[in-house]
Amino acid sequence: MSQKRDYYEVLAVERTASRDEISVAYRKLAIRFHPDKNPGDDEAVERFKEAAEAFEVLSDEAKRARYDQFGHAGVDGAAGGSPHFTDINDIFEAFGDIFGGGSPFGDLFGGGRRRRGPRRGADVRADVSLDLFEAARGTKRVIKFDRHEICQQCEGSGAKPGTTPQTCHLCGGHGQVVQSSGVFRVQTTCPQCRGTGSLIKEACAACRGKGIVLQNVEREVRIPAGVDDQTRLRLEGEGEPSPSGGGMRGDCYCFVHVKEHELFRREGQHLICDVPITYPQAALGATIQVPTLDGPEDLVIPAGTQPHDVFRMRGKGMPHPRRGGHGDLLVQVVVEVPKRLEPEQEELLRKLAELEHANVSPHRGSFLEKLKGLFALDDSSGEDAKN
Repeated sequence: MSQKRDYYEVLAVERTASRDEISVAYRKLAIRFHPDKNPGDDEAVERFKEAAEAFEVLSDEAKRARYDQFGHAGVDGAAGGSPHFTDINDIFEAFGDIFGGGSPFGDLFGGGRRRRGPRRGADVRADVSLDLFEAARGTKRVIKFDRHEICQQCEGSGAKPGTTPQTCHLCGGHGQVVQSSGVFRVQTTCPQCRGTGSLIKEACAACRGKGIVLQNVEREVRIPAGVDDQTRLRLEGEGEPSPSGGGMRGDCYCFVHVKEHELFRREGQHLICDVPITYPQAALGATIQVPTLDGPEDLVIPAGTQPHDVFRMRGKGMPHPRRGGHGDLLVQVVVEVPKRLEPEQEELLRKLAELEHANVSPHRGSFLEKLKGLFALDDSSGEDAKN
């Protein structure tokens, strides 16, 4: 499927559908397109993955809100955004518990695949901006981002302090119920307790019964020398807590943004700098000062330098963040033509022009000879036409 379909269209639900309606729609599609039920059918596998991706987004309040506002762009590529499942087992691990227990399709297809453990928490994102010199030398920054923490008031139970959650009478505290439809028996998440196995009569005022609260946290991150724009740094275990409990926290991904510099352009680990020189410096040669990351340094400009010639200053570029060493600084010279001349300058240039007219350089002489030959050819063509 080259182009993604609308997630509501994939699950065949209205945009106002509740989470329970979304779960029911997903279960139907998952059973219909399950690989064990459609062996060798690649299209069924793709439909199975498509339904899983749609459910993963629409069953999460935050992701669904981003999707409703921005479409696929709101959940694709961002930390904790829409997954791109490459393995069927990834789908079972991610949310196979919607079908219940350790074997999401055990009663339906006789065992098969099993979840590999508790679900991992979602990843979160943070951003940090650096100038070119900070990126070149490396630095430390304190970043801020939001993530959920266990509610201190109810210690994560979701119940009002002084009360305790009650066992769900529908599932008997198991969190799953078995539904029968003809020859099929499907174990699903309990619709009353949503898989928790318990019901909260009086919700905690601090977390409104969720057991977790959103908090802003600060962490110091070390940024290595040589990072480029959009470099992604991982802070392991600093993401969201496991939604099912007992699993690992997600990670925090810090995206580095390197601001553009007024003198240097960057190409990988190389830097490019345009340096103006005068016509006499280009013709006669000179030693000029050029900017580098370590301060100004001398560069020898040989006589006869042409506009846009490039001189390489090895090791004066950006450091390599992984393999060590530095890139190069590429100095491109730009011959400046003055807009205003002092009388003495104008007089000297006019004398130079006279000398150039009397003593034409070989390159220019070749061009003029070709030009004369072209005009001579035109003249002979005219004479032939007259005859």
